[in-house]
Order: sequence, then structure tokens, then C-alpha cells
Amino acid sequence: MTKKRKHQEDFQKVKLKVGKKKPKLENATDTTFKTKAIQIPEQLKEDGVLPTQNRKLNIKDLLSQMHHYSPGVKHNALLGLKDLLSQYPFVIDAHLSNIISEVAAVFTDKDSGVRGAAVHLLQFLASKIRAEQIAPFFPLVSAHLSSAMTHISEGIQEDSLKVLDVLLEAYPALLTDRSSILLKNFVELISHQQLSKRLKSREKLSWMLSVNPNRRITSQQWRLNVLTRLKKFLQAVVDGSSEIEDEGLQEQKDSPHSVRNPICVTWKLHANNQQHIQLFENGGLRPKINSSFRLRSLASVMDSAEKGLSSAENLKGFIEIIIPLLIECWIEASPAQSAPILGNLLESESQQLMQQVLSIIHLLWKLTKRHDETYKMELWLRMNYLVDFKHYFMRHFPYSLQETVKHKKKDSCKGNKYCMTSSNSVDHLLLNLTLCDIMVSLASTSTLQMDSGWLDMIRKFVTDTLQDGSKLNSKQVNRLLGVTWRLMQIQQNKVATEPLIKAVYTLYQQRNLLFPVRTLLLKFFSRVYQKEDLRTQRIRSRSKVLSRWLAGLPQQLALLGLRNPELSNQLIDIIHSAASRSNKELLQSLQATAARIYDPLEGTLVLLPAAAQRRLVQLVYFLPHLPASLLACLSRCCIMGRMSSELAATLIGILHMRSSFAGWKCQVQDNSVNDVDYFSFLFSTLIGFSREELTSLQGIRGKPHISQTQLSPVRLYLTDLDQFLHHWAVTEMICHSLSTIPSQSQCFDILQTGICKYLVGLVVIPDSTAGSVLCAINKLLDQACILSDNLHKFLASCCYSLLYFLLTLDKEDAEHVQKRDMLWGSCISALALLPRLLRLMLQSLQVSRICREELPVVAQLLRLLMQHGQLRSHMMTNEFLVQQIIKDIMMLKSGEVQEQWLTDLHYCFNIYLASHPQGPGPVNAVY
Repeated sequence: MTKKRKHQEDFQKVKLKVGKKKPKLENATDTTFKTKAIQIPEQLKEDGVLPTQNRKLNIKDLLSQMHHYSPGVKHNALLGLKDLLSQYPFVIDAHLSNIISEVAAVFTDKDSGVRGAAVHLLQFLASKIRAEQIAPFFPLVSAHLSSAMTHISEGIQEDSLKVLDVLLEAYPALLTDRSSILLKNFVELISHQQLSKRLKSREKLSWMLSVNPNRRITSQQWRLNVLTRLKKFLQAVVDGSSEIEDEGLQEQKDSPHSVRNPICVTWKLHANNQQHIQLFENGGLRPKINSSFRLRSLASVMDSAEKGLSSAENLKGFIEIIIPLLIECWIEASPAQSAPILGNLLESESQQLMQQVLSIIHLLWKLTKRHDETYKMELWLRMNYLVDFKHYFMRHFPYSLQETVKHKKKDSCKGNKYCMTSSNSVDHLLLNLTLCDIMVSLASTSTLQMDSGWLDMIRKFVTDTLQDGSKLNSKQVNRLLGVTWRLMQIQQNKVATEPLIKAVYTLYQQRNLLFPVRTLLLKFFSRVYQKEDLRTQRIRSRSKVLSRWLAGLPQQLALLGLRNPELSNQLIDIIHSAASRSNKELLQSLQATAARIYDPLEGTLVLLPAAAQRRLVQLVYFLPHLPASLLACLSRCCIMGRMSSELAATLIGILHMRSSFAGWKCQVQDNSVNDVDYFSFLFSTLIGFSREELTSLQGIRGKPHISQTQLSPVRLYLTDLDQFLHHWAVTEMICHSLSTIPSQSQCFDILQTGICKYLVGLVVIPDSTAGSVLCAINKLLDQACILSDNLHKFLASCCYSLLYFLLTLDKEDAEHVQKRDMLWGSCISALALLPRLLRLMLQSLQVSRICREELPVVAQLLRLLMQHGQLRSHMMTNEFLVQQIIKDIMMLKSGEVQEQWLTDLHYCFNIYLASHPQGPGPVNAVY
């Protein structure tokens, strides 16, 4: 009993109460969990929601059919894929990886129809997919392309070139990044490796041209197709390298580094440290740091195979392989292998092959110039290939083109089977020029005697081509000028260079030259001039042809006008460069042509855009003399509004710097600007209208062009707002120039004489002219200045006419409202500076002569003059005169109902002018 009781005490049963929860065990596991909904992306939804094409197949169906064994199914899938993607372009982004991989896989398909459909689809995709989108998948595309180019099937190899064309057109940078593999593929397309007997000991493989009789085209045609693509590929490599610079004159390209944007410097802001100017050594394109150290590029840490042609070692290796093959192609197409042949005439197909051979060599030569040791590379090229080039390339130089034509009765060439004709697809001149470019790059000043034989042949060919007078396109001229420049650098004496410059000038003198051709010729002459000008004065020998070309530029600019603004800009840049170097011939020609260039009606200055106008205005500084006739033209240009007010102010500033009042510490050029002519220019520009224009204004009557009052003999001609603002801006610059003249009293006397001679006595005066005259008077007036009675009366009449115009101005007239502040300020300043002027204006207010409608205007004017702080003391001096005017107004208004404007007038008089309480007079009688 005792043991049983103890056992029960150890394992006592817990009694649960009804309605109570079972207590939680200490070692219980929590099995609760939470769930959340998953948002499925659009591309992972069911196939039923994907867009379909006309055969009700979606993107997944079409891509799955690309693996079908039947060529017809794959062909239809490619066509359907193009149809679907053209209707729903957003599908491309969602399935780009699958599309690219499936399309690239059929580059090597056995069926030609499938490959053709793949090329068309790839061409369509290239227009829809950006380079950054396809970049992650481009290694796969490149691998399939390489597989197609090295395929055993001739048809697949031919179609691979079509794929290459599409990729070169759309993604040249991505394709050239894998140049090491593709270049080898190009070589294998036209050649095969063979162990040379004489190189067995060195175990080195050589390459030789291959012939495949199974192709649909001849071996020469196949090589032409391959070399054409190789040339495009190398051109893409050259274009992608920004470090390559050509010795010739390049045509303008739409690259961000080919355009020089000048910095517009505002010297006032620069002097106040409000504008920072950053200068670069090489003309502002990129910062250039003079250092003997060179940073290692990212290409230097790559493997040699990954560098491609950016590595000098890889470039040399590729040149060693491809140049012998190109020479073999040249030998097959050269005149010695063509029969029958007449002289150096070439068949069209042979000429095209030879052109591709030379173009590839020319591009390889360009690539050699981007490496650090360019001189060593040129020596290596000369040592290895100059002998072969002279033997094969220069043997039949120069080459011509022949075409076989059928016999016709009226044919002028019926006596000869081969007739020289022109062809749009074949350019024999470019062939010869490319050969010249290659050859002259192998010559130098040190090797001149050894190379004199073939250099003379090239020099004669270049000279004859330039003097021929035939129509040359920009590509031909660019290559021609490049060869000419190289020849001039090889032999720099005047005996050798003068005939070349003369030949180029003969071409330049031809009429109706194309704009790109004219541009290239201008660049060439400008480059020659700058090169010649860099020489020291002791050894400089100025070319007569070059001097004649420079002297003719201003006349060409004047004749060109607005017909070609781009060409005018180039002429202006060259003229400006030569003028800044004080070229005597150019400055004399510019002086003789200045009247036509700066003619205010039909001159080049007023016809060209604002940027060109600024350059022409700057040229005024370099003119040897500035006669009165030219200053009159420049004054009309400033005031006619055909150039901006800022540019007119710049011109005025330039003329001031050329005058004797500029304050130069050194001796300025004698008789460059006569003082009398300079003052005449300033006064004419200040007036803003010519004598003929002012005379014609005298016959205008009535509104809306005329503002007149019965109390002033001067009527105002209301100018347009644009004309007014332009004239006012020019006036400020004129006043600034007048204020810098040392003798202010004499300057004021000259201005007073001009006003009295040309303006006093006129009935109608433009509002801008009246305001400008008052502004100039305010600027120049000092205690030593004495005004004549005629000038006092004229200015008083102008002040009242202007004030009357402003007070009667309709608030809704937005055009004239903007004149208010400027005209009001000039009138108040003149009245404050000249107390007599205020008195004369008050004396002219004889209200008995005016109509009743003008009385409120006079009253408002008096009230404003009394309220103005600057005039209050002068108005108190003329208190009696003002009181008399008010009495006259009261007499005219006697017996009528008192109006508010009259009450305001009495109030202002009592507040501002009444010095003591008045007796029972008319002024106090109203209160």
C-alpha cells in the first residue's frame, strides 16, 4: 500500500474544469503561419493574353516553330514574327533575349529562304532596338556571325555578309569591339593557310588566296564582296577611334568635337568677377595638359587578343597577313593581267577591286597613326612594303577606266572598241588619289632624293588634275588636297610648293563649285596661310598666289551676300584671322570693299545672321582708315534696326577705341578716324533719323502717328516700340561715349550746334529723337556749359510735347505705355538741371490759346510738377507764374460747376507752393 500511494503521488492526474481551456504545454510547438498573395508579372501570365498575329500565333508559338525541322515552317515563323513585332512593338522588350537568340541561330540554317527571312527580320529589329539594349546579347550574335562566316557552305558564307552589313549599319561600335575574331574570319573567307617551304624551320604559316569553283560567282567577284565589307569594318574602327587625325583635310562631320563654340565674353561682368573664363591650349575643344607621363588606358590591362587593332602588335600582325593577300588581288586585277588592254585602262570590275584594296591599305595606314611610336611604325611600313608598292602599284600609274560599248552609226567612238566614258559607280580618279595618299605617307624629307622618281609622277598627276577644270566632288577634292598638303610638307621650298598652290587656286577660281568643295579649298588655303605665317620673318617667303587669294576674299564676301551664309561665315573667319595678323594685301582689299560690306541697305552686314554680324563688326577695328562715307554707312546700320542694339553698342565702342579720345597711352595710327567725322557719326546716331527721313516726316498730320498740342510748336512723331527701344539703347551708348571725351564743354558746344542746325525749326520730331536729345543734354551738362536761347526754347517745347503725350496716353495702348518711364525721366532730369528750361515751359502755358479739353491736362501737369521733389524748389521760385496760370484757368472755368481736377490743383498749390496765407483772391475764393 505504501509503494502504490507513492507512485500515485508522483503521477497525479490533473483535473480539468468544465468550460476552462486546456493549459498550454511548456514544450508546445507554434504551428501558426501567415500567407501573402504573389503579384504575377505580365509576361508570366497565361498564353491566352499574349498578342497574336493574323494566324493566331503568339510570340511563344512562333519562337518554338524556329526549332522545327521543316524549312517552310521556320520561314513562316520568321515572317510571322516580323508581322507580330511590327503590330506590337512592346513585345520586343519583353522577349528580347529569346528573339535575339532564336534569330541569330538561323544565320547558319541550311535553307537559303530561311536565312534571307532572318536577314530581313534582323534589319527590322535593328531599327527598333537601341545599341544599349542589344549590348548584353551581342556576344551571342557575334558568335553566330563568326560561325556563319567560317561555315563550310558557300551560301551561308555569302548570306553572312548580308548579316554583317546590317550590324555594321546599326551597331558599328559593338561589332568593332570584337575585331580580333572578325578580322581573322575576313581573311579565311578569301584565303587559306599553307605551310611555306622556306619557312618550315620557323614553323610559320603563310596565307594564300583560295579559289572555290563551287561558288555561283567568280573568285574575283567574291573577293570584291568580302573586301568591300572589310573596308566598311575598318572604316567603323577608324571612326570609333577619336585619336586618329588625318593629314588631309577632312570633310565636316556631325560630331560633338568638330564644332568650335566660341565663348561670348562680357568684359564688364569679367572685370567684376561675375564671369569666369576658362582657357585651353588647343583652342577650347578639350583640356590638354603638358606632361611627359601618359596614363595607361583600359585597353592596356586587357589580353592581347581582346585589344584588337588597338594593339600595335595585333595591328602589325594583321598587316603582315592582309597586305600580301591584297597585293595578290591587285596583281589579278592589274592591267598586266587583263587582256586585251589599251594602255592603263581598267575594266569596271577590276577597278572596283583595286579601289577596295587601296582603301583597306589607306585605312590601315590611318590606324597606325594612333599609336605612340608613329615614327617607328612608318619606318617599319616603308622598310617592308615600299618596294612592293612601287613595283606593283606605281607600274601603270595613273589608271583610267574603260567601258565596252556597242557600235552605233552615230557613235563618236565607233572606231575604237574601248571608249572612255563616265560611270556613277566607278571612280578612277579616287583610285589614283588613294594610291597617291598611300605612297606619299611613306615618303619624308630625309628620303626625298631616293623617292624623287615616283614623287614627281604623283606631283605631276596632282597638278594636272587640279588644273584640268573637270567637275570634282568633295570626296575627290578632300583626298586631292590631302596629297597636295603632304607633298608640300615633304618638299618645303618655294620652287616646289608654288606650282601646287597655283594649281589649287586654278580650281578655286572656277564658278559654280559645290559648297563642300569650296569649303575644303578655303580650309586648305587657310591652313597653308597659317603654316606660312608661323615662320619667322627672316625666312618667310610670301607666296604670290596666296597673297592674291587673300586679297580676293573681301570682294567675294561682298558679292556672296545672303546666298550662302555658311560660306560667308567661313570667309569672315579667314578674313578675321588674316586681319588680326596685319596682312597688308588683305587689309588693303578690305578697305576698298568696306563700303559694300557695310552698306546699310544691301550690304553683307545687314543681310547675314547675328553671329556673322558680330564678326563683321569686329573687323571694323582692323580697317586702316575710317573715312566719313564709311562712318555714315555704319551710323545708318546702327539706327536702322537690322542688327541688335547690343551689336550696335559694340560697334560704337570699337569706333570710340579707334578715335583719338580713347585715352591710349601709346601712339595710335594717324588719321584713322578724323575727329570731325567721329562727332558727326555720334550726332547722326544720336538723332536716329537721316535728314531725308526728318524732312519727309514734316508732311505727316493727325493721329495715330502724330501727337500735338496747341501750346507747343513741336509735334511728336510716334515711333514703333521696337524702333524706340532700339534707338534708346543706342542712345545710352552714344551718351557714354560722349561723356568720356575729356573736354565736356567743347563737346557740349558741338552737340548744341548740331541740334540748332538740324533740329531747331522742325515742326515734327520723332519721340525717340526728342528723348535722346534730352538724355544727351542731361549727360553732358555742367556748370561751364552755356545754352543758347534757341536751344532753350527748343528743349522747352520738346519737354512740354513729351509730357503732354505721356499724360494723354491711353492706358490700354500697351505699345506706347512702355515708353513712359524713359521719356518722363529724361524730361524731369532736364527740367531739374535747367531752371530756365522750366520757366520757359511754364511761360509757354498760355491757357487762353487752348481748347477746354486741354485744361485738365495742363492742370495735371502742374500738379505733378509741384509734387515732384527735384522740381519743388524751382516751382517755388516760379510761384507767381504758377499762380497766374491757375488764375487764367479759373477765369476760363468761371460760372461752371467746380470739377475735381481743379480742386486737386488748388489743393496742391496751397500745400506745396503757398508760402503764406493768401488774401481774398481767386485761389482762396473757391474754398
